[in-house]
Amino acid sequence: MRPSIRQLAWIIARDVNRTVGGGMASMELLRRSFDARKWVDAPTHGLFVAVSRLTPGTNILAYCAAVGWRLQGWPGALAAVTAASVPASLIIFGLAATLGRLDRYAAVRMALSLGMFVAAILVLSSAWNLLKPYLQSGRWRFVSIITAVAGGLYFVGWTPVRVLLVSAIVGTLLPARFASPSGTSGEPGQPRVTRA
Repeated sequence: MRPSIRQLAWIIARDVNRTVGGGMASMELLRRSFDARKWVDAPTHGLFVAVSRLTPGTNILAYCAAVGWRLQGWPGALAAVTAASVPASLIIFGLAATLGRLDRYAAVRMALSLGMFVAAILVLSSAWNLLKPYLQSGRWRFVSIITAVAGGLYFVGWTPVRVLLVSAIVGTLLPARFASPSGTSGEPGQPRVTRA
């Protein structure tokens, strides 16, 4: 199913502009909305997340551009990026104008801390949804290797982009039988062929 440009822009504007904590939290809400409407499947979502993390600039805008392009071409990409950026810019402008005066209140600091906690939960939920197919198919070794590499790189102080890039390289170099969550071959969106 393909949404209209208006539907696409509304879902993106709604989900991107009601999260706190950055692009990953927004991507998780978008994943849930897209999945419920059967607009974007899990492998395509994973691909868009990976590509958006490796592109320069704001990752949520890269993600929205990819989704918009996939669903409606250039008009969809333009509508998606506009829906994700213009309302958020207005919200940030309003917050910046008032937050400088309000952050001295304990209730405001507590609300900001709660927002950061919710954002962390959404990011962990997104990571879980990317790993779940591998865990459910018994690919514990693959998940362990990727988790160990990503964790090790994080603890030595590498940036998230470098961690993702090295994890992607390790995942690419692993034999296909470890990398495929269902033990099958095939590209996302294509029928999978079971190996003999």
